[in-house]
Formats: sequence, structure tokens, C-alpha cells
Amino acid sequence: MTELRTAPMSRRRLLTMIGTAAGSSAMYQAMTTLELAAESPYKGRIKLEGNPPKDTSILILGAGIAGLVAAYELLQVGYTVRILEYRDRAGGRCWTLRGGDSFTELGGIPQTCGFDEGLYFNPGPWRIPYHHSGILDYCKRLEVSLEPFIQVNYNAYLHAKDHFGGKPQRLRHVLADFNGSVAELLAKAASQGKLDQPVTKEDNEKLLHALKQWGALDDDYHYSTGKKSSERRGYKRDPGGGLNWEPVPSEPLPFAEILRSNVWFRLAVGQVYDVQSTIFQPVGGMDVIARAFAREIDKLMTGSSSSSITYNAKVTAIRQNPNHVTVTYQDAKKGGRSMQSTADWCLCTIPLSVLDQIDLVSVEKLKDAIDAVPYGASVKIGLQFRRRFWEQDEQIYGGITYTDLPINLIGYPNADFGSRGKGVLLGAYAFDSPYAYEFTALPPEDRLKKAREYGARLHRQYETEYENGVAVGWHRVPWALGCFARWTPEAREQHYENLCAIDGRITLAGEHVSHLPAWQEGAVLSSLDAISRLHQRVLGSKP
Repeated sequence: MTELRTAPMSRRRLLTMIGTAAGSSAMYQAMTTLELAAESPYKGRIKLEGNPPKDTSILILGAGIAGLVAAYELLQVGYTVRILEYRDRAGGRCWTLRGGDSFTELGGIPQTCGFDEGLYFNPGPWRIPYHHSGILDYCKRLEVSLEPFIQVNYNAYLHAKDHFGGKPQRLRHVLADFNGSVAELLAKAASQGKLDQPVTKEDNEKLLHALKQWGALDDDYHYSTGKKSSERRGYKRDPGGGLNWEPVPSEPLPFAEILRSNVWFRLAVGQVYDVQSTIFQPVGGMDVIARAFAREIDKLMTGSSSSSITYNAKVTAIRQNPNHVTVTYQDAKKGGRSMQSTADWCLCTIPLSVLDQIDLVSVEKLKDAIDAVPYGASVKIGLQFRRRFWEQDEQIYGGITYTDLPINLIGYPNADFGSRGKGVLLGAYAFDSPYAYEFTALPPEDRLKKAREYGARLHRQYETEYENGVAVGWHRVPWALGCFARWTPEAREQHYENLCAIDGRITLAGEHVSHLPAWQEGAVLSSLDAISRLHQRVLGSKP
């Protein structure tokens, strides 16, 4: 056997590996710096003290989560509320595609989802962390049933196309072998007295014992083929009953190959704060939340002379004067004549990527803020298969497989385990990378073809079990023009407060007006903050 050789291990690299194996604080710190991980400050239900003047009207632009939260709360304290929504349904990026659903991308490319009844795909948000207390509280209030979302499945795969012969490796194999090899390196350093900080003999013995247990090392502090390592990574042949069913240990992967493949980078994904267990998903699809909001808003609007949500309303202009706001819109599907809606105040939740193309009367500081924030690219592809081969053939029940192929990952359904029917995989999630733009540039059929080709390199069953699919390129979605707001620290310092400020009779809300971009929780918190400040402005303007 040829020994694999690598460059000498630097202390920096070793510490990086230890951080990956032992914890996620460093990664969480980096994610916080990028403002993709933060704890929700939600402290309970909003209390809008004081009653607004009779018939005070608020026009809400957009029936995404931010707009729905605002309408739900404002109606309960006596405001007259109307929502203009570009689409034919509520939810915005809180979106679920089921069989028969159709949508058209920029360029006039239509897609119709062909999934069987009961199957669905979430092209937008697909999970809710346990500490996103705002959206979870609304799920409780709206009686939206939740079920676990499995982020980490030890029997799913890590895949590097140029390593391990191109064969996907079980996450449990890589995790056990990585931890064991790092523990062995540390044990050698400890036993040779080469740790940077001096430790007592007793502490050193405790450290070695801990490393032995953590890394499944043998009595010589080696990570090797045997019972201990197999108890972590799994056996070549599992223990069974009867004659000739003694377990056979499995052979660890070469540590140097794990390092070169970079699959170890994925080991800490489940430790990042935003995706630590427990994570949830609504039973039946993410848009169940939006549907529940729309239902309750309609109840609150009972007896009103106007409908609660005007669908297919494409906003083209937002004008204001000292007394009111007037919004011009067209039928998003048919076009034709322009229509107008006027209110005392306006809450705009339209994504900045779209808002910067709308004729808006506002101060220059707000316009500059709107123009300063680009939107991240993302492509998500749902694929229906005639059987759940990932469960039946490979014992993968929920969770995520990661790959360095352009599809980035494969997400397995987290419900209906053991069903004999069909199933839908998340066949690609190219996120904020060149691959996201490349996929988006392709016609939908070509995106599906590419997703199948890449996916077949991990699951050969793709070739025989695939039935149909749907592919959403977020930069081509006309009512979003991107996935989520990509703030930089410099842009946030210069423009964020201006984006939050009430401009005359207009204020903004949405995930883009939060420190939790890309999450529904950001939309919830932004909306609650905006309507609280707007309510105080209304009370302060009473004659």
C-alpha cells in the first residue's frame, strides 16, 4: 500500500481542524460577522397601546410574511388595512409548489409543477430554527402544525468529485475518521509535552483520557481499524443474531485524503447556531403559514367594504404628500389600465431589488439606501421520483447530502418516512455562488437535466426513477429578482438606519430591513418594529 503524503501540519491548520471537530464557535463568529446567524430578540406579542383615529388607513405593499404580520396586528387595533400583492397568492418567498401550480419567469418561460398529489417543494425558506421565536409564536397562534426538519443525518453523504474515487462517503465515516485522526494528533502532542501552555501531569493524563474517549483511540492512542472506531463509523458487517454474525470492523478512510478532499468542512454545518437542533418545518409545506395568515386576516376584515388582499397587483409608482399616500398599480397578469389606491400611511415590504425600479417619491437618503443593497443568487430544484430509493436502498431518512458538484447539496424529505409511494428531493440548492448564476442562465429544462446528471453521480437510481421536476432561479422571479438582501458591513453602516426611518408617510419592512436577512424571522421582527414606530407616528399626528 502506497502511503499518502501531505505537507507538514501547521499549527493554524491543526487549530482550524480542531475547531471543526470539537465545536463551531469560530464558524458561528464568522457567520455572525456576515450577519447570517444571530439570535432573535423576539420578546413576545406586540402591544400597540392607544387607539388610532377612526378610519385611519394603512396600505401594505406585499403579502409576504412581513406584510401579513403587519396586517394581522394592525387590523386588531382598529386600522383600515388593504394589501396589494403582485402574485395570485399570499406568502412572497414563503412559497410552496405543488402539482398543478404554474409560474412564469422573466423572459416569459412558464413552468407547471407536475408533482403527484400530496407532494411538494419549498423553493424559498424550508426550515425554522428553534430560536426564531417570532415566526414560531405566529405558527402557534395560527395553529400551524410543525414537524422536525433534519439538518444532520449521519447516514447521508459527503462527496468530493475528485477524491475517494468519486464515491460518496457516509457522513458518519468522515466524522469518526476526522475526529479520531485529530484526537490522535493531539494525543501525540500531549504525550510528547509539546503543548504550548504548560499543564500538570494530572491534567495531561485527563486530557489523554478525554482524547481517547472522544476520538475512539486504541490503548496506544492510535485511531485504527477495530471495535472502538467501528462503534463510531459503523461496521463493515453489523452484529447480528445466530451463527456467523459476529461484527466485522470497518476500515477508516485515509486522513490525508479527508484533508485534501475538504469534505471535513461540512462536518460543522449542523453546529452552526442557525441550524442546530431542533429545527422545524410546517406540515404540508412552508406556505401553510402564509395561508393561515391570509385566512385570519380575511376573518378580521369581515364586514369591510373592501377585500383584505388585492392579488395580481403590480405596483408601478408610490407617491406621497403631507396628507396621504397614493399607489399606482396594474394587473400583473393582464396589464392594461393603471389603477390607484390611496391611504393615510403606507408600509412597503417590496424587495429592494424590485423597489429600486418603482417610481417612488422619497428623500434621497432612502433612495440611496434602496439602491445600495444587492440580492443574493439562488437556484432550487425539486425532483420527483417514482419511489423513495434513498430510504429503500440506502437507509437515508431525511437530512442533507453535500457535494462539491454544482448542485451543492441534495435534501431528502423529512416526512412520510417509509412510504411506499413517490417522493420529492431537493435536487439542487446552488446558493450565492457562480453556479447559482450559471443555473439561472439556463432554461428550466436544462436546469433539470443538469441536476439529474450531477445527482446520478451520487445516486445511480436517478437514471431509472426520475419522473419530473421544477427549477426556480430566483434572479428570474419577477416579484423578487433575487433570493435575499446581501448587506455588507459598509453598506449597513451607511444606509441601514436610513432604510428603517419613516419617510413622510412611508416606511419599509421585510427581511432586508433586519439583521436576520434570508430568514422569515427577520421579516417578522422588521414588521413588528416598523408598525410599532408607525403606530406611534399616527398617534403623534392626531389633530
